[in-house]
Amino acid sequence: MKFLAANDIPGLFGTVEPPQGMNFGGSDPVSGFGKFIAFGINLFVVVAGMFLLIYMMWGAFDWIISGGEKERIQKAQSKITNALIGIILVFAVIVVFNVFAGNILKIIKPSEDGSGWQLVLPVLK
Repeated sequence: MKFLAANDIPGLFGTVEPPQGMNFGGSDPVSGFGKFIAFGINLFVVVAGMFLLIYMMWGAFDWIISGGEKERIQKAQSKITNALIGIILVFAVIVVFNVFAGNILKIIKPSEDGSGWQLVLPVLK
């Protein structure tokens, strides 16, 4: 009776290459998943920053067109204040995530090319 070794499995089932546009990590799926998660974090920061900037500009525009009405000025000030609080919260979340995941758990580290973070997932060997 012959048993299969780990080296025999690709010969039996073949290998699957990811599509060209979807290949984040080359041939290493763990590195690819880490890059995908890091891309999601970077995308969150960019989208949150854009929405907060737009919301702040909306508040400034409302203040400009308020015509001196106290109630409209207060609503505009509230929008601007909420946008500033949102910006502070986004940066606080990034700092806490970086400290917790980077310094305590050591699952993220700055990427070598300086473009963001690299997620280092634990693997069994």
